Amino acid sequence: MTDKEDPKTRTRGKVCGYPLSIFFIVVNEFCERFSYYGMRAVLVLYFRYFLKWDDDLATSIYHAFVALCYLTPILGAIVADSWLGKFKTIIYLSIVYAVGQIVMAVSAVHDITDTDRDGTPDNMTFHVSLSMVGLFLIALGTGGIKPCVAAFGGDQFQDHQQRQRSTFFSVFYLCINAGSLLSTIITPILRAQECGIHIPQKCYPLAFGVPAALMVVALVVFIAGSGMYYKAEPQGNIMLDVCKCIGFAVKNRFRHRSDSYPKRTHWMDWAEEKYDKLLIAQIKMVLKVLFLYIPLPMFWTLFDQKGSRWTLQATTMDGNFGFLILQPDQMQTVNPILILTLVPLMDSVIYPLIKKCGLNFTPLKRMTVGMFLAAMAFVAASLVQVEINKTLPTFPSAAQTQLKLVNMGARPLTVVLPDSTVQLAAGQAGENYLTFDGGNFTVSVENPPTSRNVSLGLGKRHTLLFPSNTSDRWILTSDLNAKPEQGNNAVRFVNGMNSAVNVSGAAGDYVLIEASSYSNYSPLRNGKSIFTIENSTASCEYSREFGFGASYTFIIPSYFTIGPNCGEAIVAAEDIKPNTVHMALQIPQYFLITAGEVVFSVTGLEFSYSQAPSNMKAVLQAGWLFTVAAGNFNVLIVAELAQISQQWAEYALFASLLVAVCLIFSVMAHFYTYTDPAEIEAQFQAKDDDEDNKERLDKKDIQMDTKDTSKHSNHVKEMKM
Repeated sequence: MTDKEDPKTRTRGKVCGYPLSIFFIVVNEFCERFSYYGMRAVLVLYFRYFLKWDDDLATSIYHAFVALCYLTPILGAIVADSWLGKFKTIIYLSIVYAVGQIVMAVSAVHDITDTDRDGTPDNMTFHVSLSMVGLFLIALGTGGIKPCVAAFGGDQFQDHQQRQRSTFFSVFYLCINAGSLLSTIITPILRAQECGIHIPQKCYPLAFGVPAALMVVALVVFIAGSGMYYKAEPQGNIMLDVCKCIGFAVKNRFRHRSDSYPKRTHWMDWAEEKYDKLLIAQIKMVLKVLFLYIPLPMFWTLFDQKGSRWTLQATTMDGNFGFLILQPDQMQTVNPILILTLVPLMDSVIYPLIKKCGLNFTPLKRMTVGMFLAAMAFVAASLVQVEINKTLPTFPSAAQTQLKLVNMGARPLTVVLPDSTVQLAAGQAGENYLTFDGGNFTVSVENPPTSRNVSLGLGKRHTLLFPSNTSDRWILTSDLNAKPEQGNNAVRFVNGMNSAVNVSGAAGDYVLIEASSYSNYSPLRNGKSIFTIENSTASCEYSREFGFGASYTFIIPSYFTIGPNCGEAIVAAEDIKPNTVHMALQIPQYFLITAGEVVFSVTGLEFSYSQAPSNMKAVLQAGWLFTVAAGNFNVLIVAELAQISQQWAEYALFASLLVAVCLIFSVMAHFYTYTDPAEIEAQFQAKDDDEDNKERLDKKDIQMDTKDTSKHSNHVKEMKM
C-alpha cells in the first residue's frame, strides 16, 4: 500500500456503491436491539410476578439496570479508543452480552428449584442471584458496544462517500426502531404462553431465551463479516486527555489560590502551563454545553418509566381492542410506531411550517417544548390512574375485615350479622363484601335458628359458605386481597352438592371438589373458557367469556343436576370486577411522551453535535448518555424515598418536577450563546500558523546573520594573510 492509498479501499466488495461490510453491521444492530428491547419489555413483569417483588422494588431495580446500561458506554469508549479498538471491543463485549442473556433465560426456569412441584420456585435466592448476574453482564455488554457499533460502521466509508455514510446512519437508526418494535410485540406474546416441566407457568424462559438467541445470531453475523471490515487501530482516548486537562486546571488553581497570583479569565486557563491553548478552548466549549445538561436527567426520569410504571398501570386495564388483544407489556410498541411516524413528520412538515411562520424555533427552544410535552404525558397518566382507581375494589384496612356470604342450599336464608341482616336466595351469593371493624363476631341464621362465632383475619377478605343443612359445618374461605396478577382472572368453584365432582378446564387442569367444599383459585387468561363438570356417571360443560383482572366464585348449588344445559344452573359470584378502563386511554400519554422524545432527544443530539469541537463529539455523546443514567437514578430516589401511596399522586409529582426543571432550563437556554466550534478552532489554527511562520522567519534571520558573520570573519583572515 502506498502512502497516499486510503486503507479503507482494502475492504472487500461493494454493493450499489456501499461497502459490503456494512450489511453485516446493520443486521448485527437489528438483532442486538431486538435482544435488548425484547428482554427489557418483560423485565419489570418478571421482577413483579416471578421474583415476587413489590411495585416499588421492581421499578427501582428496573431503572438501576437501565442506568447501568447508560453508564457503561463510557467504559466501552475508553477500551475501544485506547486499547482494543472498536472491532475487538464489539466482539469481546458481545460475548459477555450473549452470556448475560442466556443466564437471564436460565434464571427464569422455575423447575430448577421447584422441588415440591407446586409451580413456585423453592429457592428464590438462586433465581434472584442468577438474574442479577445476568443483568450486570447484559448492561456491561450492551453499554460497552453502544458507542462502538455506529462509529465502526461509519469507519467503513471513505471520505468521498458522505452521501452513502448519511444513508447508512439513517438505515442504522431505522434498524434500531425496527428491532425495538418487533421485540416489544413478540416477547410479550412469548411471555403470555405457559411452559414448564411439571406445573406450567408464564413462559419467561422463552421470553428471555429468544432475545438470547438473537444476540448469539448478532455475534455470529458480525464475526462472519470480519474479513471485509476496515479496522482502525486505537488512536488514544480524547476523553482521558480532557479529564487530565480539567484535573490539572483544578489542581493548579487550588495551588495558586492566594490573592498574590493574578486572576485569569476562565478557571480552565490555569491549565495553560501544561496543555495547548486549542485543547483548553475546546474543553471550554464542551463544559459550556455540559452545564446545559444539568437539568436534562429529569426528562429521562419520566421517559423511561413507560417501561416500568406505565406497564404496571396497563396490567389493571382492559386490553381487548376487538380485532386484537394486547398484553400489558405490548403497549410499549406504541412508542417505536409513533417514532417512525413523527420523526419524518416533524422534519418535513412541522419544522418548515414553524419556520414559514417566522418563528425562531432554536434547538434549545425545541428541547424546552419536549420537556413540557413529557410533563403533560405524566399529567395524562395521572388522570388515567384516577379513572382506574374508581374501578378498583375497596379492600379492608389493617384494622378491618371483609366477609361475603354464599348460600349453597336449595332454600332462602336470613343471615343476621352485627348491625345488618342479609337475605340470601337459594344457591346465591351476597352482592358485595361486608366490612367490619375487628375480626370476631357472631353470625346467626334462621330456619332452623343457628348461631356461631366467626373469627376473621384483619386486613383480609373471606367468604362464609352455608351448606344445605345449616346445622352442618360452615366453611370459611380466604379470598384474594388484590387484583389478579398480570391482568389474568382468578377462578374457583364451590360444590354445594352432597357428592364430589370433578372440574377441568381447557388447559387440562383437573380438580376434585369434595361435597360442600370449594377449590383453590386458578389463574385464567382473557377470552372464552369452557369447563367440564363431571361425576362418576355423567358430565356437562359450562362456558364463559372472561375479560381482564377479575375474580369469580362459581357456585354449583345443592340442587344442581349434571345434564344438558347444566351451565344455566351455575351461579357466578363476582368477587373482584374486571378491568373496565381501556388500554386505549394510554395512547394520549404515549403520544405526548413520544412527541417529547422526538423534539427533545433528536434535537439534543443535533445540538450537542453542532456545539462540540471536532475531536470531542464523543465526549459530549458520553455526557448525553450520562444524563439518561442520572435520570433513571432519579426514579430510584422517588420510588424508594418518597413512598407515595397513591400512584396518581406520584405521576403528578413527576410532572410538577419536570415543569419546574423546564422553567429553569428555559432561563439557562435564554442566556446561552451559540458558537461555531469550527470557526474558533480555525482562529486558533491561524494563530498557530502565524506563530509558526514568525518562528521560521526568526530562524531564517538568525541563519542569515550567522552566515554574514562567517563571511566577515573569512574576509578578515584573508586580509591578515
